[in-house]
Amino acid sequence: MSAANAQSQSQPQSESNFNVDEILQQLTLKEKVALLGLQDNWHLKQIDRLGVPPIRLSDGPNGVRGTKFFKSVPSACLSCGTGLGSTWNTELLHQAGLLMSAEAKAKAAHAILGPTCNIQRGPLGGRGFESFSEDPVLSGLASASVIKGIQEGGISATIKHFVCNDLEDDRNSLSAIVSERALREIYLMPFQLAAKYAKPNAFMTSYGKVNGEHVSGSKKLLDDLLRDEWKWDGMVMSDWFGSYSIEKGLLAGLDLECPGKPLIRKPDSLLHMIMAREIPMSVIDKRVRNVLKFIKFSVDNSGIPVGAPETDINDTPETSALVRKIATEAIVLLKNEGSLLPLKKEDNIAVIGPAAPAPRTTGGGSPSLNPYYKTDVLSSINKKLGKNVPFALGCDIETNLFDFGKVTKTPKGEPGINIKVFNDPVGTENRRLLDEYVLQSSHLGTMFDYVPSNCDNDTYYMTIEMEYVPEVSGKYAFRELCMGTALVYVNDELFIDDKTKQGLGTGFLGFTASAAQTKFLDLEAGKTYKFRAEYSSSKTFTVDTDGNMFNDGEGNNFTLGYLLYKSEDELIQEAVEIAKAADKVVLCVGTSYDYESEGFDRKTMDLPGSQNRLVAEVLKVNKNVILVNQSGNPVTLPWIDEIPAFIQAWFNGMESGNSIVDILFGDANPSGKLSLTFPKRNEDNPAFLTFKSNNGQCVYGEDVFVGYRFYEKTKREPLFPFGFGLSYTSFEISDLVVKLEGENLVATVNVKNTDQLRN
Repeated sequence: MSAANAQSQSQPQSESNFNVDEILQQLTLKEKVALLGLQDNWHLKQIDRLGVPPIRLSDGPNGVRGTKFFKSVPSACLSCGTGLGSTWNTELLHQAGLLMSAEAKAKAAHAILGPTCNIQRGPLGGRGFESFSEDPVLSGLASASVIKGIQEGGISATIKHFVCNDLEDDRNSLSAIVSERALREIYLMPFQLAAKYAKPNAFMTSYGKVNGEHVSGSKKLLDDLLRDEWKWDGMVMSDWFGSYSIEKGLLAGLDLECPGKPLIRKPDSLLHMIMAREIPMSVIDKRVRNVLKFIKFSVDNSGIPVGAPETDINDTPETSALVRKIATEAIVLLKNEGSLLPLKKEDNIAVIGPAAPAPRTTGGGSPSLNPYYKTDVLSSINKKLGKNVPFALGCDIETNLFDFGKVTKTPKGEPGINIKVFNDPVGTENRRLLDEYVLQSSHLGTMFDYVPSNCDNDTYYMTIEMEYVPEVSGKYAFRELCMGTALVYVNDELFIDDKTKQGLGTGFLGFTASAAQTKFLDLEAGKTYKFRAEYSSSKTFTVDTDGNMFNDGEGNNFTLGYLLYKSEDELIQEAVEIAKAADKVVLCVGTSYDYESEGFDRKTMDLPGSQNRLVAEVLKVNKNVILVNQSGNPVTLPWIDEIPAFIQAWFNGMESGNSIVDILFGDANPSGKLSLTFPKRNEDNPAFLTFKSNNGQCVYGEDVFVGYRFYEKTKREPLFPFGFGLSYTSFEISDLVVKLEGENLVATVNVKNTDQLRN
């Protein structure tokens, strides 16, 4: 959307008759208790008789998903947090916030669960890609800019995760042991700056503890510091299942438990504690008042009718243009020896690498959403040049292989897969069809929020059908995993049995799933193969999940991936052959949501799979390599000295491919600067020794020396320093003058542009 359109939507509506004090006085005790928790996954409690609407919440931070993971309405997908931070452009981030407010209105969401502004302690954090930076000032000012845009659009922002939610290991019980100085100067500072300059309507507490006390039950952090010291006046909510005590939470200042129905604040339990005077009514009224103020902002400013549908109405050329601009400014040029870039249309180039044909829109977990569309590097280069350039995959890093549903058709010939949902299993006499639909994906890892129509129990059964006609004869690998049970048939013959012999593995968000099973088939080109999966939902899972709450009817998932199988040597040799014939090679590497995600931390900083070997082998036959890395966090680059040109392109949203090509061909001048340090090795980073749970504790041993502070203090040279980034344009700097003006030290310098961007 254009800035003008965004501004037009940012004007507050006329103030309503929603009077917090009057409503508070009229609420019954049961109604007050109900307002202290959500009524479902995404909505606050509705009180019809007093006109209190069911305010809707939705994830961000890099877009607005709406209320569904499974079969969600498409949305705009923006760059990940580290990419947004690398723009260093507060005005642009303000526009991003305005765009997110328009996206929220399209999804009828009154509040966005974002931005995320935790600190990048080290490169292995599973959710590190969500946050802006290792620097608290950059994080805080970036957060403030996004929040201002969101709330000027009449939508509430929820800054998260307050505080020290900096790794995923043991995240619900982990205690961050951190000094008061480091807590203040590093970890609280971003939240303090955002509270001061943008006044977010809500804070979300972190899952874990700080110095032995869960943040969601910490009076020191919530009431004493956030409200009394910082004078912030808004609502505090828990993260999803991040509330652990009725009494501690309420007394500390936690207003809202999420999600619903409440796990901790069960109405009968809370009413019992109030009647026994364990919880003073004055505390209940404080908490309810904050919830009502949060609701009032939406009633007065959002303009969203109760029960409005979720739409993709904001899928416009203006939206695409702004998302592309943001993505382009996020990209950082880190090397360009001999001015190898920008490329020219007439250059003889080859494209290699597993990230080239794969849209790397976002990391995994809460930021996951269904984009309006996706772009990848290979397709965008082909479109730019008007032809198909030579391409080789080089290696495969897809944990669950490629999405089979992208290349199949339904029995009726529609693209994708056909799904029929039943109340009873195959062979049952009174089996009843509940739902039927077509999807263009067989990676159904997000079904934990799916509820079939007219289902009278919490178990359902899916028949999933698809037909595949391979273009190439050969040996194909198929990989299946699920939460529940599944039988996969090919031409009516049992192919994969994930029902009678199941193992324990992991699926979406790190939740429990069956151990992935990989089987092989020899397929002939041009021949039709009929695939059918009989899937049963999570209650039928045969392995003990040890009390995992997401097995209780909410952990449903099914994934079927495929790959034309070639050995590592074959894939690399194909890449080497096309590299030999090219003048320049665009080599696309990185990670993906399989490796950077909510729910788990990265095991290593190395590029996954055989990517290191791939790069080394290509360099042996062609030195003119332009490396494009797409990851949310730093990766190890052992051959970087041999690479003449290197671009860090992040998980860059739905315009990822187009924005990378804009930089590669000089349609845009690279302006991004690193929002975090790239160490040479994981062992070099300041949190290396203390970046996991040790019996429920994690000592923040680096203290205030996070990121660049550590490298500067220890004189340890990083691979690429914080704030570094090149341009195609050269500059001459001269006449540096530093002088004291009152209490301020002022530096001035003359900067002359000595080059021009080449066409």
